[in-house]
Amino acid sequence: MKTERTIHQIVPAPLMSMGELRVRQPLPSGRLSYHDPFVLLHHGHSFLKDHERPDHAGVGPHPHRGFSPVTFVFKGGVRHRDSRGNDRSVSEGGTQWMNAGMGIIHSERPLSDEQEIIQMWVNTPAAHKMDPPTYYPLTKEETPSVTSEDGKVTVNVVTGELLGLKGPIPTFTPINSATLYLRAGGKIYLPLPPNHNAFVYLLDGKLRVGDFGEVGPRYLVVPANDGEGLTLEALEDTRALLMSGEPIGENILAQGPFVMNSEIQIMEAYRDFRMGKMGVLIED
Repeated sequence: MKTERTIHQIVPAPLMSMGELRVRQPLPSGRLSYHDPFVLLHHGHSFLKDHERPDHAGVGPHPHRGFSPVTFVFKGGVRHRDSRGNDRSVSEGGTQWMNAGMGIIHSERPLSDEQEIIQMWVNTPAAHKMDPPTYYPLTKEETPSVTSEDGKVTVNVVTGELLGLKGPIPTFTPINSATLYLRAGGKIYLPLPPNHNAFVYLLDGKLRVGDFGEVGPRYLVVPANDGEGLTLEALEDTRALLMSGEPIGENILAQGPFVMNSEIQIMEAYRDFRMGKMGVLIED
């Protein structure tokens, strides 16, 4: 018999400013400072202002080190450019997964008037924080997907293994990630490795989650590690992100655009960025 995880926390995603952008951020927050290996979740839904050019919108060149910035594209598209020479665009239904490693400069610009994304920061274990950076763009068509028995739930698997599918993008530690599209009345049981920390974030709609009850849009659902999986039932059409990961178990320090293991490493990251050791990105 499948055992259901209980719900440990329901965390709201309040609006906050990130430069000129407004995003929803349930993690980190006063209720959930870190959910090893998941450092940060930003849900952004933006529209170009009158006469604003796409190549001037979004986020301009900036550095990262020590973790993986991951962008799940739900509406519109993102053009990614970086100091390693990558220049790729990912549209709705796609994902871009970048391992920042020892340091990289990148920019993310919208491809259309409307853009909705979730950006995740996934921690990298200390042994790989100074690896060479890598970048993996994944289109909707390249993403394995499965539909529930009732035909009302679609699960798109980006990394790890879920419901018999294997995500194409490699990760340093075991991480399952999937985008979920549920139509009202749809129901699905999602198995979760017992040693994984997990969450479900609702972009919109309404779900009944396990034995907990109803959860509305823009909430992060954090199950306890006490069962084999989680049942989701859609009370309304709902889009959601599911992630689970094996905890790394190392102390981290997230400061600015860097996620390292000590204050000295953070200082070194800022120094190396200023010295140009993370490369240079000059946009056209």
